[in-house]
Amino acid sequence: MKITRIETFMVPPRWLFCRVETDDGVVGWGEPVVEGRADVVRAAVDVLAEYLVGQDPLRIEDHWQIMTKAGFYRGGPVLSSAVAGLDQALWDIAGKAYGAPVYALLGGPVRDRARVYAWVGGDDPSRLADEVAAQLAAGFTAVKMNAAGRVPPHPSAADIAGVVGRVAAAREVLGPERDVAVDCHGRFSAAGSRRLVHELAPLHPLFVEEPLLPDQGHLLAGFTAAAGPVPIATGERLFSRGEFLPALQAGIAVAQPDLSHAGGISEARRIASLAETFGASLAPHCPLGPLALAASLQVDFATPNFLIQEQSLGIHYNKEADLLSHVVDIEPFRFQDGYAVRTDRPGLGVEVDEKAVRAADRSPHGWRNPVWRHADGSFAEW
Repeated sequence: MKITRIETFMVPPRWLFCRVETDDGVVGWGEPVVEGRADVVRAAVDVLAEYLVGQDPLRIEDHWQIMTKAGFYRGGPVLSSAVAGLDQALWDIAGKAYGAPVYALLGGPVRDRARVYAWVGGDDPSRLADEVAAQLAAGFTAVKMNAAGRVPPHPSAADIAGVVGRVAAAREVLGPERDVAVDCHGRFSAAGSRRLVHELAPLHPLFVEEPLLPDQGHLLAGFTAAAGPVPIATGERLFSRGEFLPALQAGIAVAQPDLSHAGGISEARRIASLAETFGASLAPHCPLGPLALAASLQVDFATPNFLIQEQSLGIHYNKEADLLSHVVDIEPFRFQDGYAVRTDRPGLGVEVDEKAVRAADRSPHGWRNPVWRHADGSFAEW
């Protein structure tokens, strides 16, 4: 079996899909994207395709080594995301070639279902309780919310009280038996995040995500120590085992690699194993499309220290299309009682609506994240 063609497709609302075709007709799909830079990652995929076309697709690890290391310059979100999507597609091909789901090739399942959570925004307090109630009605047992929208890096007492009030409103609807996670998105200073985490502790968040920016890793050990009983999560902007190692050494409780950014299934599996040695859990970041989620779930089913899975159904980014818009069969994403149920479908277990994907790419999206500014005109973290 040889790879004969690699194509990419810009798919709304902000995704990039790749299709890897072989000479015996087996096709694999993946999702290589940096949100807001999909066109740049597309160019990186084209460069990597120069190497992959003509190769045996089943030599996944060898290809991962070449794609990540043979260009001399390594790492970064663009290259790691291009590799990630191609790696997903190669695992998809392998599963289809062997007639087995990817999780079986990773050593077999360790669970029958994977818990997932739903997004509820969190910026608008007037809607929050209704949004949480709607997700509970849909069967979810956990939600994640933004701590705040545009906020000063050194928050005022009112800013902190506003966040705590919104999380308390969510907790009131959820009750003590369900979970709320809080995403800071790196918007607060280290001092502001310390104050916030201290105030959130009585509300028992499942985790507080990205309280520090990824380039402030040198502050992380002191922060996790000061956070006390509040689990700290991070990882959506870390792209390798090497980048996760100091975060794990600093005491994070939850590692959040994104399988469309952090080297795909191959590297995320290794990050999960590394996290296990530190007693940390895996909660893959995934506000993306169906292929990224399918790849994440394959890892989840085979990972002992898995905690919970993010998914984008109904998320605020999904305006022109949603999670299920470009798949033929939605069954793999039919959540039951807040869980994704394991299936025995080969590969990633997803059948892509290729006609819809090709049609979408004829009018490619140009999604860019917003640029925020503080009241004084200076740059604000989005």
